[in-house]
Amino acid sequence: MRSRDARFDGVFFFAVETTGIYCRPSCPAVTPRRHNVRFFATAAAAQGSGFRACRRCRPDAVPGSAEWNVRADVVGRAMRLIADGVVDREGVAGLATRLGYSARQVQRQLTAELGAGPVALARAQRSHSARVLLQTTELPVTEIAFASGFASVRQFNDTIREVYAATPTEVRAAAPRDRAARRAAPGAAIPLRLAHRGPYQAAPVFDQLAEEAVPGVEEVTGAPGARTYRRTLRLPYGTGLAAVQERTGTPSAGTGTHPGGWLDARLHLTDPRDLTTAVQRLRRLFDLDADPYAVDERLGADPRLAPLVAARPGLRSPGAVDPLEPAVHALVGRAGAERLVHRYGKLLDAPHGGLTHLFPEPAVLAEAEPDGPLGALAAALADGTVRLDPGADRDDAEDALLALPGMDPATVATVRVRALGDPDVAPPGADVPDGWRPWRSYGLQHLRVAGEPIR
Repeated sequence: MRSRDARFDGVFFFAVETTGIYCRPSCPAVTPRRHNVRFFATAAAAQGSGFRACRRCRPDAVPGSAEWNVRADVVGRAMRLIADGVVDREGVAGLATRLGYSARQVQRQLTAELGAGPVALARAQRSHSARVLLQTTELPVTEIAFASGFASVRQFNDTIREVYAATPTEVRAAAPRDRAARRAAPGAAIPLRLAHRGPYQAAPVFDQLAEEAVPGVEEVTGAPGARTYRRTLRLPYGTGLAAVQERTGTPSAGTGTHPGGWLDARLHLTDPRDLTTAVQRLRRLFDLDADPYAVDERLGADPRLAPLVAARPGLRSPGAVDPLEPAVHALVGRAGAERLVHRYGKLLDAPHGGLTHLFPEPAVLAEAEPDGPLGALAAALADGTVRLDPGADRDDAEDALLALPGMDPATVATVRVRALGDPDVAPPGADVPDGWRPWRSYGLQHLRVAGEPIR
């Protein structure tokens, strides 16, 4: 905190008792005296103790802790599901059912470790979504209240005052000039900055997305260094179109000794209630919550990987917005996925450039092509025999996939990396050193990008 080290933004938060404000570790304000400082594992815990978010460093906008992507226990799985908006859609009972625990057990474990239960964690996320909508769109405040997941306008107003010490109107007026100038009208695309910590190698990510893009659902346009990735989204309340810009270099996100940066994005949603879920799924696709410092430190100690890490610090391992897509891609390839999209995918009301369809749903595929490995996979996803959602137990998912016809270990390893976002996967038969743990997926990504063989 004293060194304003942005590597820890999102990992913990600190609050100052004399001011009633909580901040990210890299906050550029004058360092407070130690005896006035309290530390919290989450923004929700700080808010629950009565502290409001700093208007200077905006701690609610930091990347999520990379710990939740690594951990496979109930707390890690719960945090991934809460980030995806499950509590807002299904309540704590729905979260507990997905995790296989009672609501009381989930509440107890989250509170004991993070200082906040699922309702408080979801409330903090709703507050952030509300601030984004207030400062980036011209949506009426009443619509923003319900779009952010609040049950009433009164609850929305009270929460915004508690978290930001300002009314919704004052939060909107406090938007940075660049955001205020490009505020989107109702129905227009929402401009966003998707924050990441540390360096980010955008070119390899956009190269991979361009190579794997399924026509009709995805496209990458523009020249290298200034490309745009565009895709359709099937979301809980409606549909969406997303566009993410490639950025070269690492723009500074503050004055910290280890600055991060962001990717510029635009979201067009048929229902603004999908904002939180859409943003989180884009973050998973672009691996924006990773901790590149931890990854590079571990992998850079390996003689084989050291020069690759030095050449591409902050290399990411892309995930997916819809777990069905990489699973189908792994089974039938890009051409096969394109055929399925144009045959069974839902047509958009109007095409947007090369985007014409939504990726078909599991139940649709299971009914249309019930035979063979694809039919078995689609049916298992449709009836819940196989779960690939953010809160799925990765080992259980692997066992369930291997029990399906046509799913070999190599295909399942690919699904585990892309659909489940597992950072520590090695393909079967590969001689991957244990020293790469828990970042073997990233080590293999370095080899793939460099064109080196995986032995």
